[in-house]
Amino acid sequence: MERYEEEEYLACCGSTQFAKEMVKASPFASVHEAVSAARDIWFNKVDVNGWLEAFSAHPQIGQSPSPDHIAAAAQWSKGEQSTALATATTSTLQELSDWNARYRQKFGFIFLICASGRSTAEILADLKKRYPNRPIVEFEIAAQEQMKVTELRLAKLFSSKIKSTSKGIEHATVSVKKAEEDRVSIISGHLTTTSESSSGKASQISTRTRPPITTHVLDVSRGSPAAGVEVCLEIWKGTQPRPLFGEPDVGGWVFQGSSTTDADGRSGQLMNIVDVVNPGIYRISFNTGKYCPSGFFPCVSIVFEIKELQNREHFHVPLLFSPFSFTTYRGS
Repeated sequence: MERYEEEEYLACCGSTQFAKEMVKASPFASVHEAVSAARDIWFNKVDVNGWLEAFSAHPQIGQSPSPDHIAAAAQWSKGEQSTALATATTSTLQELSDWNARYRQKFGFIFLICASGRSTAEILADLKKRYPNRPIVEFEIAAQEQMKVTELRLAKLFSSKIKSTSKGIEHATVSVKKAEEDRVSIISGHLTTTSESSSGKASQISTRTRPPITTHVLDVSRGSPAAGVEVCLEIWKGTQPRPLFGEPDVGGWVFQGSSTTDADGRSGQLMNIVDVVNPGIYRISFNTGKYCPSGFFPCVSIVFEIKELQNREHFHVPLLFSPFSFTTYRGS
């Protein structure tokens, strides 16, 4: 059973009310239990002022945290924005800054988005898309994005405690500190792009730096990436335009590629790096039964469609998994 201090929960979500309620609800047997409690507290117990306090604790997208940020929160924030900063240019940063100012003037709070794994261009596109929203609608969306950030940071918090305990037995204090930093870096980057070697190879044949379809697996029961999970990508080529619920689909799925997740929970290259992906219905399957033989799910499959107008987009389909539950959401 893990118990944390109020300041540690403040690093996950900048609402004092949220942090106090989490301390009251603790200890938690697992990160999954902590996330469930956090959702209930955030959406049902924290008031409007608490939401605004949490929003204001974030640095503006494209900027570094201020010196008065909690150390852990500042470190995690840098990791969450690493992809955006790595893909930014002077012009896109200036445009992002201008739109951030317009957004804040209209809504009264900063533009909030779960930035992990998102490029500057992707974030800017979402900002422009959300700008026409009515304030009450945008307030709810911002709260949802805050919850995504909180869930990721809770996983980092639990993981760092587990890593600290285990390494403390085996290594000296200096080694423990390094291991904690490595684990935080791994989890905070679990939505980022593939390795530099893959990007370097891609630059020779495509303007993309990664395949158009990618995935990763996070084991929320352990609060760490899931390594060694077999992943398979297929496309629908059956006689029907699309697979039908309850109907047999033998011979309808055509293999595209397979891989096994690495220590960061990321799969290898599931398809070629191409500028334009073929539109169609795809299926990513995870051999969760082999990863955890005693778990409830022998395998998990996610089916999604890429339309003609989306064929130049990037589709990241992460799996947040525990032996007895899983969550998936599509990231850009």
